[in-house]
Amino acid sequence: MKTNPLRDATASPTPDAMRHALSAFPTGIAVVAAQVQGRTVGLLASSFSSVSLDPPLVSLAFARTSTTWPVLRQADRWGISVLGDGDESLVRPLSRPADSRFDGIATHTGADGSVLMAGAMATFTVARHAEIDAGDHVVTLLRVLDLHRDAHQSPLVFHGSTLRRLAA
Repeated sequence: MKTNPLRDATASPTPDAMRHALSAFPTGIAVVAAQVQGRTVGLLASSFSSVSLDPPLVSLAFARTSTTWPVLRQADRWGISVLGDGDESLVRPLSRPADSRFDGIATHTGADGSVLMAGAMATFTVARHAEIDAGDHVVTLLRVLDLHRDAHQSPLVFHGSTLRRLAA
């Protein structure tokens, strides 16, 4: 059995060891966004997950250190856009500082303040359902109010700390 140089067998896993091990699990890339005080606020998220079909619930985990999360939390409705493999060029701009994150990016703002990415592979309009304290994150359960899926797109995948496309 190989030993893991990132982990001391007598201690709990370190944050670096957790990050390294979890990078083996491929995830999609989602953008969560809303209008707050007249501006688009949001961030990239790889923690987006299905929770329940009935009632329709999804979840996101927000780092307590995030400066975007407290602002986003002020909105009643959010948009979640799942990026497709043609959206790789959006990841770098959406990683910019919060005040310029959505500059030059095509979005659609709903009457409810939810913000969705134009041409996303899947979109969800959601409302906060519950929050769960989860260590250095807050897990937020979200009720799905509306959704759309473009079955002609393939996902953009985050694996091994790298953006990837699925191979047939």
